[in-house]
Amino acid sequence: MDTVNKKSRGLYWLLFLLSIVLFFLVYTFAGNFITVTLPFVFYTFVKALDII
Repeated sequence: MDTVNKKSRGLYWLLFLLSIVLFFLVYTFAGNFITVTLPFVFYTFVKALDII
């Protein structure tokens, strides 16, 4: 069961990094809409740290 948890945490780290990239892309091209990406950034970061 421990390997399943590590795999899902790895997936969440990958999603977190992708959401950070998306955040900067949105900031570059449409700065007014960066607040749309913030829930994805924070949720994936918290899931990657296994807080929730």
